[in-house]
Amino acid sequence: MNKKSEPKINLTPPGPNSTKLMKLREKYVPNAVAFTVPIFVSSSQGATITDVDGNTYIDFAAGISCLNIGHRNPEVIEEIKTQLEKYLHLSYHVTPYEPYIRLAQKLATIAPGDFEKKVVLVNSGAEAVENAVKVARKYSGKHSIITFEHAFHGRTRLGMSLTGSIHPYKYGFGAQDPGIYRFPYAYCYRCPFGLEQKNCGTRCIEYIEDNLSIHLSPDEVAGMLVEPVQGEGGFIVPPTEFMTGLNKICKEKSILLIADEVQSGMGRTGEMFATDHFGIVPDIIALAKSLGGGLPLGATVARADIMDSVQVGGLGGTFGGNPLSCVAGLKTITIIQSLLVNTKKLSSILKHRLNEIFEKSEIVGDVRGLGLMFGVELVKDRKTKEPAAKERNAVLQECFRKGLIIMGAGAYKNVIRFLPPLNIDEPSLNKGLDTFEDALLMISKQAK
Repeated sequence: MNKKSEPKINLTPPGPNSTKLMKLREKYVPNAVAFTVPIFVSSSQGATITDVDGNTYIDFAAGISCLNIGHRNPEVIEEIKTQLEKYLHLSYHVTPYEPYIRLAQKLATIAPGDFEKKVVLVNSGAEAVENAVKVARKYSGKHSIITFEHAFHGRTRLGMSLTGSIHPYKYGFGAQDPGIYRFPYAYCYRCPFGLEQKNCGTRCIEYIEDNLSIHLSPDEVAGMLVEPVQGEGGFIVPPTEFMTGLNKICKEKSILLIADEVQSGMGRTGEMFATDHFGIVPDIIALAKSLGGGLPLGATVARADIMDSVQVGGLGGTFGGNPLSCVAGLKTITIIQSLLVNTKKLSSILKHRLNEIFEKSEIVGDVRGLGLMFGVELVKDRKTKEPAAKERNAVLQECFRKGLIIMGAGAYKNVIRFLPPLNIDEPSLNKGLDTFEDALLMISKQAK
């Protein structure tokens, strides 16, 4: 467990050192490369970040869920140091090395499904998704891919094509990958069919089934790509009947079910994989973010027969499965497995506190999540559900001012996402939540 984390703001951020670096950023880094808070990091450990002006923050962003085991986890650092004494980059395509094989073996073993699996290691979530689509198309001999509204699958050409939101991810970038069909996701708080939440998931499934009978032939669909819990789209947790319904459609119509677990995987939801909550087994899984414990690492895991349909040389990449990332990934998996019970305990604390805040503030429209992946959706009015984007941004800014780093999400720019490390201690979790509550209630009063 990490030692207790306390925010400590010595200089109003951004301080002079961060300000100097920001001027260099403005000169040399494109504005298109966004950032959340206007500070530069000096050091980080566990659940805290210290900036170059000596301010310390509690981190509820965890590198966008890349640090489920916290910043600079000591066990992972030791594995990296050991590997540093052996070799760095070799390229698996030239001279294979054991860490790649061991990590592939581990992922094939822990991934859902009582069947043989094979694994290709890459550098990022976008690459993992791209390879998932590639193998689905090659294996099936079909081209079309089903994806969902509000989805996020990356910023590459194929990734942005699969992604639901046009702003900012694909606006102005020209032609996108053909053969992508988008259907409503069971965003039951804002049901796309205007139904009560209890009926929304079933109606979404019926809509997809109707379209597969009338507008889109299943014979042309290679795979269905879905986030079991949507990330950038607003931390949307679908009802079980939605996910089991998708699984049933795929099985009946010979469509490969592809789970994008880039953000929801690696213990983030309290289970190793978010699909475990729904009792479904995907044919293909895309992983990344926390898989590397802080180093760049992604993976596509699939049934062995699906993977082996691809010709030699059809998968891979020069840096894919870098040795340092592989040893970090192996240790990270072991640590996360040991944290799952504690994650569920922390989840109950997080859920309870957020529900208490819901009762205190009318600006909170919805609280939803699994494990330590929760979203709070802000609205101007609970009846109309008008998104409170301006207020959301004000809450994020006030949290930052008080020493809490936390991020937004959602297609309507009105969701606040909670992604603390899985090994954060209870006092630090509660301190961060106190900071959030104070900020929210302050902004809520101002909004009246």
